[in-house]
Amino acid sequence: MEQFKSRKQPEAKIQKEIVTYFRNKEWFVVRMVGNAFQQGIPDLLATHHKYGPRFIEVKLPGMKGSHFTAAQLEYFPKFCANGMGIWIMTAANAEQYRMVVTEPPNWWQYLSTARKV
Repeated sequence: MEQFKSRKQPEAKIQKEIVTYFRNKEWFVVRMVGNAFQQGIPDLLATHHKYGPRFIEVKLPGMKGSHFTAAQLEYFPKFCANGMGIWIMTAANAEQYRMVVTEPPNWWQYLSTARKV
């Protein structure tokens, strides 16, 4: 079963809620785990028979305490340039779900508020 480290990773609770929300809507969702050999990967890969694949990066509401890593700043533009969008989600709710399903990728909108590590 998936492990979510809520004490060490404040985004983990939101991530878990998003996974549950999407799975309840018939999405197949996989947590992506970055390490020394795999950096710059979004938190979740979700795919749906009707909507296709989505990379989802989980951040705190208002980006308070959240940031993009150097690897994400390098890879996110490359993913998007090659047809794989990345959506930032800060909550598991109907508004954010609608955004992922109907709106274009939004990661770049967070660049001005996210500090690089």
